[in-house]
Amino acid sequence: MAKPRNGSDVLVDCLMAWGVDTIFGLPGDGINGVMEAIRKRRGGIRFVQVRHEESAALAACAHSKWTGRIGCCLATTGPGGVHLLNGLYDAKFDKAAVVAITGLPYHDLIDTFTQQDVDLPRLFADVAAYSTRIMSAAHVENAVSLACRIACSQHTVAHVAIPTDVQEERVEAAEPSMRNVQHHVSFARQESERVPEEPQALLALAVIVPAVAPQATLMQAPFGEPTIVPPEGTVQV
Repeated sequence: MAKPRNGSDVLVDCLMAWGVDTIFGLPGDGINGVMEAIRKRRGGIRFVQVRHEESAALAACAHSKWTGRIGCCLATTGPGGVHLLNGLYDAKFDKAAVVAITGLPYHDLIDTFTQQDVDLPRLFADVAAYSTRIMSAAHVENAVSLACRIACSQHTVAHVAIPTDVQEERVEAAEPSMRNVQHHVSFARQESERVPEEPQALLALAVIVPAVAPQATLMQAPFGEPTIVPPEGTVQV
């Protein structure tokens, strides 16, 4: 019999399905559910604890640049989430694929001036190409999958905020709407640009620089971007 899952379990499973293997963050009581889901998946995903949330965002940015994977950072509600911003702007300007996960107060206390009641989805609207508030456990898969897809396809920042009680909400108790088709947001990667094959790339080079094209080769760069290598002795302008 399958073990019951909650919103946090779905969130971490979605991240893992998109190839996230490391989460940088700082624990807090607004993300206890997510921390527990990470703990239960030791060996499949690792958590790197930092001393400040800004460092988590910077580390996630560096991780994305170095590995080509999605970088992921995690922070609690209120000021914890606010502290991510500097590192996330670094990711935005350097075009690194980073997904930021933040907590939120209990869903029925949002916008009531409760403790650490900061509107993080609104605050992240400038730095993130996609920033949303998760509404229930039935909403988690759709939101997190879209965040990962947008981060990958646009090489940018995406953000999801999940209320404390939604993290603990059982999937079975969260009845989806009639239009919420299960798994309708796939885990297939969407590329923002179609990378040409070697014959097409060299054909384009022949049009641009006819004298160089016959001797040029195509080299695969570390992060998947193909680079045309001209023959030795060619003066590059």
